[in-house]
Amino acid sequence: MMTAAEIAAQIGGEVVGDGSTRLKGFAPADSARAGDLTFAENEEYFERAAKSQASAILVDGVIGKTDKVLIRVSKARVAFAKVLGLFSPEQEFSPGVHASAIIASTARIDPTAFIGPFCVVGERAQIGARSVLLGGNYIDADCSVGQSTKLYQNVVLYPRTQVGSRVAIHAGTVVGSDGFGYVLDQGAHRKVPQIGNVVIGDDVEIGANVTIDRGALGSTVIGQGTKIDNLVQIGHNVVIGDHSIVVAQVGIAGSTKLGDYVTLAGQVGIAGHLKIGNHVTVAAQAGVMNDIPDGEKWLGAPAQPDRQMKRFFIALQRLPELLQRVNALEKRLKDTTGNQS
Repeated sequence: MMTAAEIAAQIGGEVVGDGSTRLKGFAPADSARAGDLTFAENEEYFERAAKSQASAILVDGVIGKTDKVLIRVSKARVAFAKVLGLFSPEQEFSPGVHASAIIASTARIDPTAFIGPFCVVGERAQIGARSVLLGGNYIDADCSVGQSTKLYQNVVLYPRTQVGSRVAIHAGTVVGSDGFGYVLDQGAHRKVPQIGNVVIGDDVEIGANVTIDRGALGSTVIGQGTKIDNLVQIGHNVVIGDHSIVVAQVGIAGSTKLGDYVTLAGQVGIAGHLKIGNHVTVAAQAGVMNDIPDGEKWLGAPAQPDRQMKRFFIALQRLPELLQRVNALEKRLKDTTGNQS
């Protein structure tokens, strides 16, 4: 439990009202109870929060008036994320190696790391300070894991995978599996050996059941600060720039390069060997078949710039009416022609 003043100090906010008010948790307005802090980033949210049983409201700038305690911040959503961390801190793990773990003699485990049950750490692998392997993880030969990184249950790192610091990889994800590369040889598909690796930058988060293929030659790269949702497929030699967002069920084919601050919405498919610029947004379920310049927003399948596709969608909605008008004109023309004959 913390006071409103203590919370405000942690998130850079200003208290309006009684700063000694004690707060035990965070809750949405419709389920908040006495002792809870709730959240309002606009007038509509504020009205609900003011009518709730919450003891205090986290507000974006100067919004409304109420008898409740307010914690004013410049960006309520950013403060919201910080506050949740205060009330629900991450579980801490004591350093050590579980008795069921199998550690190669040449592996290097920092003494502050935690290696959970049934983990395997292969030859010459390195696990950095304060990193956590929760359980059932397989860290193959010559992998490296940086500092304060957490691998959730059953994450697999294939050989030579490099994972940065402060990375989170969620359960069931496989990093460094074979790229999907074949050549047709005398009527059969001959596998092209995939001898590269995967390099994951610092401060990356990767969701559950993601697959990231290693490069055929060279590396598949996930840039610093990038966030990847669940059920994403990233092909061999793909390069994703820094601070990008890749939403669930996206598929990126091999050798495509994404710039910094790219957003791929859910179920986007991107063909191989393309170049997607910086600050690009691709809308949900789009199928990208062409390079996209910096700063553009594309949608549709095949994807095109948003303004062009919006005109197409409007025209498509009018198509039934247009067909009716054409049919009516054809009927009138036929009737006119028939009467003249």
